[in-house]
Amino acid sequence: MHAQHLPQGEDLLLHFDTPQYIAASSGKRLANYLVDLVLFYLLLVIVLLLIELANPDFIVNYLNTPDSTILERILILVFYGLYMFSIEAIFKGKSPGKFITGTRAVSLDGEQLTFSQALQRGFSRAVPFNEFSALGRPTRPWHDKWSKTMVIDEKRSVQINE
Repeated sequence: MHAQHLPQGEDLLLHFDTPQYIAASSGKRLANYLVDLVLFYLLLVIVLLLIELANPDFIVNYLNTPDSTILERILILVFYGLYMFSIEAIFKGKSPGKFITGTRAVSLDGEQLTFSQALQRGFSRAVPFNEFSALGRPTRPWHDKWSKTMVIDEKRSVQINE
Protein backbone atom coordinates (compact mmCIF):
# COMPACT_ATOMS: atom_id res chain seq x y z
CA MET A 1 0.00 0.00 0.00
CA HIS A 2 1.22 3.44 -0.89
CA ALA A 3 0.49 6.47 1.23
CA GLN A 4 -1.50 9.14 -0.55
CA HIS A 5 0.04 12.57 -0.44
CA LEU A 6 -1.72 15.88 -0.44
CA PRO A 7 -0.87 18.28 -3.25
CA GLN A 8 1.94 20.68 -2.45
CA GLY A 9 0.79 23.51 -0.20
CA GLU A 10 -2.60 21.94 0.70
CA ASP A 11 -3.44 22.74 4.30
CA LEU A 12 -5.32 19.98 6.13
CA LEU A 13 -6.89 22.46 8.56
CA LEU A 14 -7.94 24.99 5.91
CA HIS A 15 -11.65 24.12 6.09
CA PHE A 16 -11.68 22.49 9.51
CA ASP A 17 -13.60 25.29 11.24
CA THR A 18 -16.11 25.80 8.43
CA PRO A 19 -19.53 24.47 9.40
CA GLN A 20 -21.15 22.16 6.87
CA TYR A 21 -24.90 21.75 6.90
CA ILE A 22 -26.47 18.69 5.36
CA ALA A 23 -30.11 19.11 4.34
CA ALA A 24 -32.54 16.67 5.93
CA SER A 25 -33.71 13.95 3.57
CA SER A 26 -37.20 14.03 2.12
CA GLY A 27 -38.02 10.93 4.19
CA LYS A 28 -37.09 12.69 7.42
CA ARG A 29 -39.02 15.77 6.34
CA LEU A 30 -42.10 13.63 5.68
CA ALA A 31 -41.71 11.96 9.09
CA ASN A 32 -41.44 15.41 10.72
CA TYR A 33 -44.64 16.51 9.02
CA LEU A 34 -46.60 13.39 9.93
CA VAL A 35 -45.53 13.38 13.59
CA ASP A 36 -46.23 17.10 13.96
CA LEU A 37 -49.60 16.83 12.22
CA VAL A 38 -50.76 13.88 14.36
CA LEU A 39 -49.70 15.67 17.56
CA PHE A 40 -51.45 18.86 16.42
CA TYR A 41 -54.73 16.99 15.84
CA LEU A 42 -54.41 15.21 19.21
CA LEU A 43 -53.95 18.59 20.89
CA LEU A 44 -56.92 19.97 18.94
CA VAL A 45 -59.15 17.09 20.07
CA ILE A 46 -58.10 17.63 23.70
CA VAL A 47 -58.85 21.36 23.48
CA LEU A 48 -62.25 20.71 21.89
CA LEU A 49 -63.09 18.15 24.58
CA LEU A 50 -62.20 20.68 27.28
CA ILE A 51 -64.35 23.33 25.57
CA GLU A 52 -67.22 20.85 25.30
CA LEU A 53 -66.88 19.98 29.01
CA ALA A 54 -66.99 23.68 29.91
CA ASN A 55 -69.85 24.44 27.49
CA PRO A 56 -71.84 21.29 26.60
CA ASP A 57 -73.78 22.98 23.78
CA PHE A 58 -70.74 24.40 22.00
CA ILE A 59 -70.31 21.73 19.31
CA VAL A 60 -74.05 21.37 18.65
CA ASN A 61 -74.42 25.15 18.26
CA TYR A 62 -71.30 25.35 16.11
CA LEU A 63 -72.44 22.59 13.76
CA ASN A 64 -75.77 24.34 13.23
CA THR A 65 -74.14 27.51 11.89
CA PRO A 66 -74.07 28.09 8.13
CA ASP A 67 -70.65 27.71 6.48
CA SER A 68 -69.20 25.99 9.55
CA THR A 69 -67.09 23.70 7.32
CA ILE A 70 -65.28 26.57 5.59
CA LEU A 71 -64.74 28.42 8.86
CA GLU A 72 -63.50 25.21 10.48
CA ARG A 73 -60.92 24.62 7.76
CA ILE A 74 -59.65 28.20 7.91
CA LEU A 75 -59.39 28.05 11.70
CA ILE A 76 -57.52 24.74 11.58
CA LEU A 77 -55.00 26.16 9.08
CA VAL A 78 -54.47 29.26 11.23
CA PHE A 79 -54.18 27.23 14.45
CA TYR A 80 -51.73 24.83 12.78
CA GLY A 81 -49.59 27.78 11.70
CA LEU A 82 -49.73 29.21 15.22
CA TYR A 83 -48.90 25.80 16.72
CA MET A 84 -45.86 25.27 14.46
CA PHE A 85 -44.66 28.85 14.98
CA SER A 86 -44.89 28.51 18.76
CA ILE A 87 -43.15 25.12 18.88
CA GLU A 88 -40.28 26.12 16.57
CA ALA A 89 -39.80 29.48 18.31
CA ILE A 90 -39.74 27.96 21.80
CA PHE A 91 -37.55 24.97 20.90
CA LYS A 92 -35.17 26.88 18.59
CA GLY A 93 -36.10 25.32 15.26
CA LYS A 94 -37.19 21.96 16.63
CA SER A 95 -40.64 20.41 16.65
CA PRO A 96 -41.68 17.03 18.07
CA GLY A 97 -41.05 15.45 14.66
CA LYS A 98 -37.65 17.11 14.39
CA PHE A 99 -36.68 15.92 17.89
CA ILE A 100 -37.46 12.34 16.81
CA THR A 101 -35.61 12.52 13.46
CA GLY A 102 -32.63 14.55 14.68
CA THR A 103 -33.30 17.51 12.41
CA ARG A 104 -33.61 21.25 13.02
CA ALA A 105 -34.79 24.31 11.09
CA VAL A 106 -32.08 26.97 10.80
CA SER A 107 -31.41 30.15 8.86
CA LEU A 108 -29.69 29.71 5.49
CA ASP A 109 -26.41 30.71 7.13
CA GLY A 110 -26.85 27.99 9.76
CA GLU A 111 -27.77 30.35 12.57
CA GLN A 112 -30.68 29.77 14.93
CA LEU A 113 -34.10 30.79 13.64
CA THR A 114 -35.11 34.35 14.38
CA PHE A 115 -38.53 35.14 15.81
CA SER A 116 -39.54 36.53 12.41
CA GLN A 117 -38.39 33.41 10.56
CA ALA A 118 -40.26 31.12 12.96
CA LEU A 119 -43.37 33.28 12.44
CA GLN A 120 -42.99 33.14 8.65
CA ARG A 121 -42.38 29.37 8.68
CA GLY A 122 -45.39 28.76 10.90
CA PHE A 123 -47.89 30.82 8.99
CA SER A 124 -46.56 29.84 5.56
CA ARG A 125 -47.82 26.39 6.45
CA ALA A 126 -51.37 27.81 6.46
CA VAL A 127 -51.08 28.44 2.71
CA PRO A 128 -53.17 25.86 0.86
CA PHE A 129 -51.12 23.20 -0.95
CA ASN A 130 -47.92 24.07 0.96
CA GLU A 131 -47.44 20.32 1.54
CA PHE A 132 -47.23 19.72 -2.20
CA SER A 133 -44.43 22.27 -2.53
CA ALA A 134 -42.19 19.78 -0.67
CA LEU A 135 -42.41 17.26 -3.50
CA GLY A 136 -39.38 16.98 -5.74
CA ARG A 137 -35.67 17.08 -5.23
CA PRO A 138 -34.18 18.84 -3.48
CA THR A 139 -36.98 19.16 -0.94
CA ARG A 140 -37.50 22.92 -0.59
CA PRO A 141 -41.10 23.69 0.45
CA TRP A 142 -42.53 27.19 0.36
CA HIS A 143 -42.23 27.66 4.12
CA ASP A 144 -38.44 27.20 3.74
CA LYS A 145 -38.13 29.46 0.68
CA TRP A 146 -40.27 32.30 1.98
CA SER A 147 -38.62 32.37 5.41
CA LYS A 148 -35.08 31.87 4.05
CA THR A 149 -34.55 28.78 6.17
CA MET A 150 -33.60 25.14 5.73
CA VAL A 151 -33.99 21.94 7.71
CA ILE A 152 -30.70 20.22 8.46
CA ASP A 153 -29.80 16.73 9.61
CA GLU A 154 -28.05 17.48 12.90
CA LYS A 155 -26.23 14.14 13.06
CA ARG A 156 -24.73 14.50 9.59
CA SER A 157 -24.00 18.24 9.75
CA VAL A 158 -20.76 19.63 11.11
CA GLN A 159 -21.51 22.60 13.31
CA ILE A 160 -18.88 24.72 15.00
CA ASN A 161 -19.18 26.41 18.42
CA GLU A 162 -22.41 24.79 19.54
